[in-house]
Amino acid sequence: MQKNNSSRDKTLFKTPFSKAYWIQAASEFKRLDVLIFAALMIALRVALKSVSIPIAANLRINVAFFINAFGAMVFGPVVAIAAAAISDTLGCLLFPTGVYFFPFIFTEIAGSLIFALFLYRTEVTALRVTLSRFCIDFFVNIVLNTPIMWLYYQMMLGKSYKLFDALRIVKNLALFPIESVLLVLFLRVVIPPAQKLGFVYSGVDKLRFTKKNIVFLVVMTLVGIAAVALYVAYK
Repeated sequence: MQKNNSSRDKTLFKTPFSKAYWIQAASEFKRLDVLIFAALMIALRVALKSVSIPIAANLRINVAFFINAFGAMVFGPVVAIAAAAISDTLGCLLFPTGVYFFPFIFTEIAGSLIFALFLYRTEVTALRVTLSRFCIDFFVNIVLNTPIMWLYYQMMLGKSYKLFDALRIVKNLALFPIESVLLVLFLRVVIPPAQKLGFVYSGVDKLRFTKKNIVFLVVMTLVGIAAVALYVAYK
C-alpha cells in the first residue's frame, strides 16, 4: 500500500485554471479507493442531511457540509459534481421533506464544486477555507438559490416568494464566520489521517488563522451583525 501511495502523482496546483488540473480531477474516476471513499461520503451526507448544530434561535449549522467539504477536497470537482447529484437524489428519495423539485440539485452541485475548486489538490489554508464558505453562503445560498426558490413556490406550491428574503440572507451571513472556524478545525483533524492514506497531499501547517484571516472573519461578522440589526429594524 505504501508503495502505491508513493508512486502516485502528488502534484499540487495553485489554481484550478489549467488543463492539467482538470485532467487530474477527471482521473480520480479511475481510482477504486477514491470511488469507494466517494460512496462513503455520499452515504454520510445523506444520513447527516437532517442533523444540525443549534447555534441560536433559528440558527442551525447542518453538519453534512463538513462531509461535503472533506469529500470535495479529496476527490476533486469532477467526482464532486457526480457525488452531489447522487446524494441530492438519494436524500430526496430516502428522506423526503416536501415536493421534489429537480432544480434544487444545482445548489448541491454548486456547493460541492466550490469546495473542490478551493480545496482539491492545493495547499489548504484557512483563507481558502473561509473564502470557499463565503462563496457558498453568498453565491449559492443567496444568489443561486433565490430564483430556484421563486420557481419552486410558483410552479410547485402556487404561492408567491419574496426575492429579497431578509431572514435567509441574515442567517447565511451570520453563520458564515462560525461555519468557517468550525470547518478549519474539522479539516485540521481529518487531513493528517487522510494524508497517510494517500487521499490528500497538503498538510495543515497553513490551516490556521493568521491576522489576515482574523480580519476577514471580523469584517464579515460585522456584516452579519449589521444585517441582523437591519432585519430586526425592518421587521
